[in-house]
Amino acid sequence: MSYEARAQELALAFPPVPKPQGVYKPVVQVGNLVYLSGHGPLQTDGRLVLGRVGADLSLEQGKAAARLVGLALLATLRQYLGTLDRVRRVVKTLGLVNCTPDFTQHPQVINGASELFAELFGAEHGIGARSAVGAPSLPGGMAVEIEMIFEVN
Repeated sequence: MSYEARAQELALAFPPVPKPQGVYKPVVQVGNLVYLSGHGPLQTDGRLVLGRVGADLSLEQGKAAARLVGLALLATLRQYLGTLDRVRRVVKTLGLVNCTPDFTQHPQVINGASELFAELFGAEHGIGARSAVGAPSLPGGMAVEIEMIFEVN
């Protein structure tokens, strides 16, 4: 099954592709590696999920926000490649969680995105190397920011 067909089967709702909020490129390709700049938890109506996990948001809400970031990343990747079927694998994920100083469950939050990629691309191609860290703040007060590297055909 193609990844595009799998996305339809999973009824994934991609948000609008976000516009850069600074001086950077959202996507850079070097050889067969595609680097995606940091994305936030963009909802289908174009609004970001804001707040700090451990204060304004629960672990479950943070995880849901990370899934939204995953969908935003996929929307950007899909627009750039023309199709998700060109993806070979997830190489690396770096997830940042806007959280309180005592919050320590960063990996569980970023699982919201990682589980999405595993559902879409399968365990062999959808799970790569990963880091999940806490941050005292993120741009605009967004709850989660994730950047990624994909291998493509």
